[in-house]
Amino acid sequence: MKALLGWLDQRTGYKKIVNEILFENIPGGPRWRYIWGSALTFCIFVQFATGIMLWMAYSPSSQTAWESVYFIQEEMNAGWLLRGIHHYAAQLMTVLLILHLMQVVIDKAYTAPREVNYWFGLGLLFLVMALSLTGYLLPWDQKGYWATKVATNMVAITPFIGESLQKIVIGGADYGHHTLTRFFALHAGVLPGLLILLIVVHIYLFRRHGIKAKKPFRRADTPFWPEQVFRDLVAALAVMAAILGLVLWFDGAHLSAPADPAERYPARPDWYFMFLFQFLKYFKGEGVLWGGIYIPAFIVGLLFLMPFIGRWKQGHRFNLIFLYTLLGGFVYLTYIAYAKDAKDEEFQFAQEQARKDAERIRVLAKAPAGIPQGGATSLLRGDPYTQGPKIFADKCASCHAYGGMDGLGRELKEPPSAPDLKGVGSSEWLAGFVDPDQIATAKYFGGTHFVDRDGGNQSRMVEYVMGLRGLSPKGQEELAKVVAAVSAQAKLESQKELDEADSDLIQEGSDLFWDGLTGVDEACIDCHGWDGEESSESRTPDLTGWMSREYMIEFIKNPEHPRFYGSGNDRMPAYGEEGTLTEQQIGLVVDWLRGEWYEPVEEQMP
Repeated sequence: MKALLGWLDQRTGYKKIVNEILFENIPGGPRWRYIWGSALTFCIFVQFATGIMLWMAYSPSSQTAWESVYFIQEEMNAGWLLRGIHHYAAQLMTVLLILHLMQVVIDKAYTAPREVNYWFGLGLLFLVMALSLTGYLLPWDQKGYWATKVATNMVAITPFIGESLQKIVIGGADYGHHTLTRFFALHAGVLPGLLILLIVVHIYLFRRHGIKAKKPFRRADTPFWPEQVFRDLVAALAVMAAILGLVLWFDGAHLSAPADPAERYPARPDWYFMFLFQFLKYFKGEGVLWGGIYIPAFIVGLLFLMPFIGRWKQGHRFNLIFLYTLLGGFVYLTYIAYAKDAKDEEFQFAQEQARKDAERIRVLAKAPAGIPQGGATSLLRGDPYTQGPKIFADKCASCHAYGGMDGLGRELKEPPSAPDLKGVGSSEWLAGFVDPDQIATAKYFGGTHFVDRDGGNQSRMVEYVMGLRGLSPKGQEELAKVVAAVSAQAKLESQKELDEADSDLIQEGSDLFWDGLTGVDEACIDCHGWDGEESSESRTPDLTGWMSREYMIEFIKNPEHPRFYGSGNDRMPAYGEEGTLTEQQIGLVVDWLRGEWYEPVEEQMP
């Protein structure tokens, strides 16, 4: 082995290089305050290692990016851990860079002859910020898509060249496939290459000028090995422990729903850009140029001029005050941004909806059918559980409630003026509808003009139900059978087994629909069509197939159709006839109201 190492040294001179690295002189001896550069270098190494491994499973296109990250997160062995390490190492790298910069300025290691090295350090800081920004988009999820859209919109305000520059950055007039490929090329190729170049030059210049130690020295000079190496190794282990701790605490890196330009999202940047997000709120109209261009440019310019300002004692103090002010402003603005978001009910609600979408897409992606060729976005767009309540809240909640809410769990802006549709079609819902104590409540017709509240005309249906008060026990039993028969028309999956078990009772109820209840003069058939028999009443719905999927879809399309309310329709819009909703959207809200969407089957233990 000794001969082999000697042969290798003759041809490479590696021993001299190792000696120069390990036995570099440290004025004043080893110190813990010198660990920041090594800790940062270790963090960058972790980023490169994990980034290359993630690259092996990542597919940069608008139809495969989210899907490949989902594969990494959910299917690949330890993929969630790998992605989590990469994500939180990026967070820590930003912190370490700031700490390293502060240490350099405090130790006055940025003045002559170290100005160029300091500038390269600033370049590293801006490169890391650029890496964070470009990496944010790569999962192609809602969070990254909308946050990046907000950030790149700032490019458009650049004087004279803003719009052209934005098109170059995003790869066209709008965000899409070319935006993703450009950001990936920057994140995985251009910026890491520049980072390596700057690190090499930075380390070379650092070796050239040596450590700037504060005098008087507390100890005699010592070599880098072994004491400072030990401190640096401890720092690297602490960094790794912190990264793993964050990964385990937050259960890896978050992956929201796939990017969908048609679906709004409460966009926020990551924490290290939140200060800028808050800062820009103080500038309106033309003032955005000051907040987004002029003031940041002035601050960056001042950072680069600090080596010249710091030549004088008062100049160094000014630099320290300036940096502490920047850091204080960063902390304050970040705190204000998060505090305001915490009190913003609309934002919190939107965040909760985004969380539900993120959870739901995992359920859909793990279904036996998996992710279609069109991409994961189509899964959510065609999911009744996701889209149904959104459509209901947007188009239906102005009149109807769903369990007393708007479908998304929010309070209604105004009292409902039409029946509550939670459970509609079920025997329980219908039993309440024909209950004299419930028919005139807000759950059913209480908010409609069908109920007489001011001495006007009361609808025939309400009068009929009110007349059922005091019904005999036999009549109550017969009414329950009619309810079962009509509800069975809905063919709800949720009561399929019950309908099959009560087939005889349902048949009896169907007969009673024709014959009427004991002690009641009118039969249901007198007003409503049933089983192919039309009613003589033109303003009441035919109950054949009542609340089945087909029935509900056609009703929502056009409630004024003779099959339904005809000219007696009470304000219900013809969503299909008027083109307000597409047939797919109507189908989604119908399936949601019926409680029919995909749910994984729980595996039973053998």
